[in-house]
Amino acid sequence: MGEKVSLSQDSEYVVEMLNITKVFPGIIANDDITIRLKKGEILALLGENGAGKSTLMSVLFGLYQPEKGVIKVRGKEAKINGPLDANALGIGMVHQHFKLVDNFTVLQNIVLGLETTQKGVLKMDEARKKVMELSERYNLMIDPDAKIEDITVGQQQRVEILKMLYRDNEILIFDEPTAVLTPQEIGELMDIMRNLISEGKSILFITHKLNEIKEVADRCAVLRRGKYIGTIDVASTTKEEMSEMMVGRKVELKVDKKDADPGKTILKVENLRVAAGIRGHKKDVVNNVSFEVRAGEIVCIAGIDGNGQSELVSAISGIGPMNGGEIYINGENMTKHSIRYKNTHGLSHIPEDRHKYGLVLDYTLAYNTVLQQYFEPQFSKAGFLNEGSINKYADELIDNYDIRSGEGAQTIARSMSGGNQQKIIVARENTRPHDVLLAVQPTRGLDVGAIEYINKEIVKERDAGKAILLVSLELEEVMNLSDRILVMYEGSIVAELDPKQITVQELGLYMSGSKKQEVIGVGEFAPTGKLAVRKDGE
Repeated sequence: MGEKVSLSQDSEYVVEMLNITKVFPGIIANDDITIRLKKGEILALLGENGAGKSTLMSVLFGLYQPEKGVIKVRGKEAKINGPLDANALGIGMVHQHFKLVDNFTVLQNIVLGLETTQKGVLKMDEARKKVMELSERYNLMIDPDAKIEDITVGQQQRVEILKMLYRDNEILIFDEPTAVLTPQEIGELMDIMRNLISEGKSILFITHKLNEIKEVADRCAVLRRGKYIGTIDVASTTKEEMSEMMVGRKVELKVDKKDADPGKTILKVENLRVAAGIRGHKKDVVNNVSFEVRAGEIVCIAGIDGNGQSELVSAISGIGPMNGGEIYINGENMTKHSIRYKNTHGLSHIPEDRHKYGLVLDYTLAYNTVLQQYFEPQFSKAGFLNEGSINKYADELIDNYDIRSGEGAQTIARSMSGGNQQKIIVARENTRPHDVLLAVQPTRGLDVGAIEYINKEIVKERDAGKAILLVSLELEEVMNLSDRILVMYEGSIVAELDPKQITVQELGLYMSGSKKQEVIGVGEFAPTGKLAVRKDGE
């Protein structure tokens, strides 16, 4: 395609998706759906995991071709055979699962497909200048020369947004753009979206987060199980009404839990250190961190993304390096043991990156449910897998966790929606035997109905005597679920807080480094098992 198509101003709607039907094996993902986006508005697209939201937007972006239906752009029928056609029509998309090349730099990823060459040589000077101007203008600061594989998930999200802005798109699709962002970054993104609208752009915004819809969206179209339910005016509709439209029943938006009754120490971390060099850090990523998590409590590591919490959990689980310190589970020193040994001796782990560490995407749903147990007698004998037993186990998890898929236990994980992929991991890690659960953003990408369910499961785990170490970037989740909060800033624990005694604003100050507590001696613990701390000025 050549230059961008000049879009006429005749129609009230910049995009009309009329009677769209998209079918995959075993499932009708979009069943005769009609939605319309007005010029200069933010239209939210709300629905449960697997409701068909991302599929519908992928049809608009040309990644899928519908079996039926018509797409109109500015009142004119458009045939969108791929992303290049979409870009030519001024349509851009920020994907839920990033479309980035890991071993390319940030700058190379942003210009990919729009490269400027002179006599066969790549010319990047103008591109670099434009990218830096955009990153400053929209407060999306990023190192253009960093490789994607060396930057955090939150930074990768910024690259996706910059990719779209670099292409001067007028119709912007945001597919779960805040799933990996910190509260501060989410606030900045909301501002960016408002600025884009004020510049005459139009936005389709897929999200599960009702607060975000209330904050920025003008209208909200609701999908349920592939069908269109209706479009509402956001300002005059409550969050409770929206969640009921989405799920088809009333949803508890607050976590109902009794006070914790902690028992013995299950997880103990002493002077854990992860050295510089990871993801381009110049000083220690984790700096002599010590804490304990006891049976029957939820301890949350809170912090802005990139302050060492991801590396801390990777070191505890064994999927990442550690350069010093010791880890104990049930009093046994696990520091030098393998990942499998930890997994079979009390540790469960819901990882931050579900694609990289949580699933084998080309395996079936069934195989993914037994990744850490396939070698046990229940699932194999004499080196041969017991397919019947594995499928039966998977069917139980599908029923218990409402995992939605086209072909049940035989569905390939890669073909499933992000939220349902996450449910596989949560179901697997909660169900297999364990004493401590490392839960890193366990509700990332889930709808309110699934979040309600997962939160109840985590509290149920706590009440059954499990030790829960939660890592979350969601302030609401931190405050709702935690019994204790440990704040990480620049690789160190700078505060231990009681969620009942602080505000969200105060927590934000600790997370940003504006406020600190002083730890008395590295790894020194009070008799209760808490870090001994004193507040500034005491």
